[in-house]
Amino acid sequence: MSQPAIAQAAALPKPRLVLIDGSGYIFRAFFALPPLTSPDGKPVGAVFGFCNMLFKLAQDRPHERLVVVFDKGRASFRNDMYEAYKANRDEPPDDLIPQFPLVRKAAEAFGLPVVEIEGYEADDIIATYARQAQAEGRPVTIVSSDKDLMQLIDGGIEMYDPMKAKPIDRAEVIEKFGVGPELVGDVLALAGDSSDNVPGVPGIGVKTAAQLLQEFGSLEGLLAGAETIKQPKRRQNLIEHAEQARLSRRLVTLCETAPVPIAVDALPEAAVDHARLLEFSRNQGFKSLIQRLETLLATVGAPVAAVAMQAVGAEPAAPSDRYETITELAQLDAWLAKATAEGVLALDAETTSPNLEKAALVGLSFAVVAGEAAYVPLGHRDDFGQLVAGQLDAETVLERLRPVLTDPAVLKIGHHLKYDMGVLARRGVTVTPYDDTMLLSYVVDGTGHGHDMADLCKLHLQHDVITLEQVCGSGKSQITLDQAPIEQAAAYAAEVADVILRLHGVLKRRLIEVRRTRIYEQLERPLVAVLERMERTGILVDRAILRRLSQDFTSRMAELETEIHKLAGRPFNLGSPKQLGEILFQEQGLQGGRKTKSGSHATGANVLEDLAAQGHELPAKILAWRQLQKLTGTYTDALMQQISEQDGRVHTSYAMTVVSTGRLSSNDPNLQNIPIRTEEGRKIRQAFVPASGYVLMSADYSQIELRVLAHLADIKSLKDAFARGDDIHAITASQMFKVPLDQMDPILRRNAKTINFGIIYGIGSYGLAQRLGIPYEDAKTYIAAYFEQYPGIKDYMERAKAAARAQGYVTTLFGRLCVTPEIKSGNPARRSYSERVAINAPIQGTAADIMKRAMLQVAHALSGSSLGARMLLQVHDELVFEVPEAEIEPTAALIRRTMERAAHLSVPLTVELGHGPNWDAAH
Repeated sequence: MSQPAIAQAAALPKPRLVLIDGSGYIFRAFFALPPLTSPDGKPVGAVFGFCNMLFKLAQDRPHERLVVVFDKGRASFRNDMYEAYKANRDEPPDDLIPQFPLVRKAAEAFGLPVVEIEGYEADDIIATYARQAQAEGRPVTIVSSDKDLMQLIDGGIEMYDPMKAKPIDRAEVIEKFGVGPELVGDVLALAGDSSDNVPGVPGIGVKTAAQLLQEFGSLEGLLAGAETIKQPKRRQNLIEHAEQARLSRRLVTLCETAPVPIAVDALPEAAVDHARLLEFSRNQGFKSLIQRLETLLATVGAPVAAVAMQAVGAEPAAPSDRYETITELAQLDAWLAKATAEGVLALDAETTSPNLEKAALVGLSFAVVAGEAAYVPLGHRDDFGQLVAGQLDAETVLERLRPVLTDPAVLKIGHHLKYDMGVLARRGVTVTPYDDTMLLSYVVDGTGHGHDMADLCKLHLQHDVITLEQVCGSGKSQITLDQAPIEQAAAYAAEVADVILRLHGVLKRRLIEVRRTRIYEQLERPLVAVLERMERTGILVDRAILRRLSQDFTSRMAELETEIHKLAGRPFNLGSPKQLGEILFQEQGLQGGRKTKSGSHATGANVLEDLAAQGHELPAKILAWRQLQKLTGTYTDALMQQISEQDGRVHTSYAMTVVSTGRLSSNDPNLQNIPIRTEEGRKIRQAFVPASGYVLMSADYSQIELRVLAHLADIKSLKDAFARGDDIHAITASQMFKVPLDQMDPILRRNAKTINFGIIYGIGSYGLAQRLGIPYEDAKTYIAAYFEQYPGIKDYMERAKAAARAQGYVTTLFGRLCVTPEIKSGNPARRSYSERVAINAPIQGTAADIMKRAMLQVAHALSGSSLGARMLLQVHDELVFEVPEAEIEPTAALIRRTMERAAHLSVPLTVELGHGPNWDAAH
């Protein structure tokens, strides 16, 4: 090999080491999975779960080094330190004992090295391999949820919970223990562990241990300073049980020098003995695994991992013409059997409208193996509106589909799957588990490009898809898909499913490569089901209130129009910017006008607001007229048209991939932009009402973005103020303007509030001057004083801009990518905008991530309770619920508790709750 080739080979990244905690997994699988017996009557449920887990790992990680680690026996070197270690553990259940040797055989059948060492626990072996790999620069994934192993999480070492199919990173450890991985051992030493009989210190639990360690820095630091602890009982326990704590620390410390039989760099790549694995699966009666293996062997006969990756389209290729139209149930059954065997089904629902309330199901398309796809026409109609002959019955097809769509062993893949799930849910069919290629792209690449299927197919597969317009036309001649010929619809729909499958292979691999699985797995993917349920539930709207408001607004607009014409000196079209510009800047000679490219005067809101601030009455009246016109056209009139005839509710749709910071966007109708600070906007909110016997409840995070800023910028004075529950705007005003709190002028407080929130959005002196209506120099002085008072904010802003310049993006606290593509632009305006994005995105994005965590956790908490509340809306920092009148107090307590614990910052999260007979009254 030439020297350049050697250098190039040396520079290649080393394969990831995947350490599978076999002992820990089989115990969890036994209690979590349903019982199963082999043909000869042996219990094999945990073994089946173990095999499915290994099969998925082989699919997802074909080129990585997988090792299965087991405990050799009950005793270890820790029993020499402390005879009672694990002495209280019960014997394994009778049905589990015969499964221990079977899981070892299963691992060997998969061609994976199995490691177990007498006198050492599996955790010690994992720790040893993890540190060896880390020393040679090899990334490590530990497949386990064992709390003891969380001590190992580090830059190159991560954990993955196979039962919950989600990663465990540093943030998760902090959420669980209140400290980072480096202090988990100290927490366990103090709190003890009854399951392992680790004694700990009496009276100290995990939460108290974390608080003490945050104060004293370490276990030894705490024991050395125990005399200074104020609580007498706690002080006494720590002093009396110091040696017991040290013993506990030794017991929970992982041995990182276990005598492993194979060095980490000598671990082999998995080499599946297909015949052996197939024989093992047949002996145990694992029917679904047998189907998958037989399909793989029939396809290529290559190693399972490589074939499985091929099957999900990991490599981009031109879509095939091997598509079929399903018109017989036998065809459908064959496709569903193939999906069950492969463990994957890409699907797409074809309908007549993007609006779920109006959409009629036209057909379904499927793909299981890249290059092959099928379309099931269900609702195509002729020119007379009659169903075209030869189509299967929709209800029969859905019943056939139902078991596969809910089969936990079959991954369903869609693009903008929330829509497809909504279509099916309205017909009583649930989809789980699932992946969404649109969300995968959004998480992987932020808003660096479009996330619709055509864009992604062009970008990743170098292929132009058939478009809906090519099938249905456009403009006035456009038809709906149910009117299109079946053969044309089939070519379009089948290609969609095929492309979804191919994109999934590319994007899921990239998700792992760029290490953004946490955002996808823990926020975006599970949120799909929550949002779909919220959209389907909708919110009740009182049509009569809207009608009265519309009449009132229209009447007031007419009055304003008369006043405006009088002030202008002549009638004109209020909706014409050209005519308005002529009156303001030519006929009335007002200063501040500027011409647009068309040659007419600009009369946008900012221009009119400047003129109104100067005391001119006409532009102020125009602004009032425009506001009423917008409220009427966008809300009172439009909402009446969008109330569902079936349930009297409006059903907004939440876009998940539009805003780069992760915020949700409400559409059709947009319920996030109803003004809340104006009287008219509040009146519109009064039209949103609960069902009979319910109230609407609002739960609003208080100043969440300022709290995130205080955390990210580590501003002690702000953090202390939030911790005390102070009026943050008054505190800021007092510190900036040197005015005692008890003498605070409301105007100064309002100015400080504008600055507090303006700084988050990167406001400049000119922008602040406009908002406060003050001279530019005064605004400049205010901002200088603000940064002088809070120098940490300025430091944070510079760090954010530097990070964006270095890498082209910034990230939120939870790892969301927010791109800043023009941060180095030669255009000052574009560069300045990207700098503002770099400053604001981590703040706004972290707040958005916290809200999503809250939504997921509240939905989970409500589903696990006996309460009848339903989550209806998400609007900025607010959640709106429909709550039974008899359950107001327990529901409020559950929501407040859950939302305030949605994230752990260095400042407290605070939720303001209210309820009432309408949305406005709930504030």
